[in-house]
Amino acid sequence: MENLNLPSYSFNIKIIEQRKYIFDFLRRKFVILTPEEWVRQNFLRYLVDEKNYSKTLIAVEKEFKLNSLSKRCDAIVYNRKGKPVLIVECKAASVNINQSVFDQIVRYNMKLNVDFLIVTNGLAHYCCKINYAKKSYSFLKEIPDFTKIAQ
Repeated sequence: MENLNLPSYSFNIKIIEQRKYIFDFLRRKFVILTPEEWVRQNFLRYLVDEKNYSKTLIAVEKEFKLNSLSKRCDAIVYNRKGKPVLIVECKAASVNINQSVFDQIVRYNMKLNVDFLIVTNGLAHYCCKINYAKKSYSFLKEIPDFTKIAQ
């Protein structure tokens, strides 16, 4: 798999019937190793190992309804009270992060109303903080530690 702009992590990868699978440490099962899954696994390890996010407060591929359509977030981070506070949208490293990617995560947030949105392709990472009172948002220079988002 492609080198990413993240620390290097060790993963349990196996091949079954000529398909690669990676062990998802959060869902505790093997999943098909696609380029997007590679980014997701690396980025979630980054959040847990480097930014002190709790494994038990991250939901992977969480499904929800948006205008009667089923949607699925790559990851949702909850605070200790069970309120969603951050959405992560992952794309394969070959996918450029553009307006349509941001539009996708903003649509998800219409339902979830979190304070932080992260979009990553493993090479570029964008995090924005939403200020609902001012109806504005600002991009952060770095991904915040869990302690900064979990209030």
